[in-house]
Amino acid sequence: MNPVAFEVFGLEIRWYGIIISMGVLAAMLLIYILAKKKDLNYDTIIDAFLITFPISIVGARLYYVAFEYQNYNSFMDVINIRNGGMAIHGGVIAALISGYIFGKYRKVNFLKYVDVIMPGVILAQGIGRWGNFMNQEAHGGPVSQQFISKFPEFIQQGMLIKGTYYHPTFLYESIWDILVCIILVYILLRKKKSKDGVVLAGYMILYSVGRFFIEGLRTDSLMFMGLRTAQIVSLLGIILGIILIVWINKANKDTI
Repeated sequence: MNPVAFEVFGLEIRWYGIIISMGVLAAMLLIYILAKKKDLNYDTIIDAFLITFPISIVGARLYYVAFEYQNYNSFMDVINIRNGGMAIHGGVIAALISGYIFGKYRKVNFLKYVDVIMPGVILAQGIGRWGNFMNQEAHGGPVSQQFISKFPEFIQQGMLIKGTYYHPTFLYESIWDILVCIILVYILLRKKKSKDGVVLAGYMILYSVGRFFIEGLRTDSLMFMGLRTAQIVSLLGIILGIILIVWINKANKDTI
């Protein structure tokens, strides 16, 4: 499988970047539709995106490098993302922090806006995982030919690496992310008005549950003190999501 889509003046344009871009465009379209339905200012979301998206890229890279620092020998190695090395947890954390600061500066309801944004975020993640497929990365451990034969032919070929078939964990997470996206949209648009922050909490819990189990199958996990970093962060995400729901319910009761 060739990770390079085409070349422009000798510069390789990789499928990974193309697919990530498609994910971002799909996310912004979904967010536009949801913002209209919730009567929120889409221009404000665009302004936030122009600030938080570059910060999320930096966060995703620094998060990854922090746990793989022994493999980087120079500053140029650190900033060269063309060879991979991005962690979605770092990107989401950086985006949420910068988005919260942006909301404070603009004096807008952060939770109300982030609830509209998070379904788009998880949709972009689900699409972006196909970039991992094109790079033949983020896969699980070896599997038998009988097991992989249950998947479409192109998945079988993509997961055949140096004569061995591997778990298509990118596919598991992509499917899970899209299911979570559908659930979050339902929560946001259901007839009974959802409380501000519930969609964010739902994202934290649902994405983290899926990522925890899928991460256990992967062979390229970032590690911290012998534990899989993504699983640790996923557990923290579940706990924080539950705490957020409790806080939201308490805050709403106090205002009744």
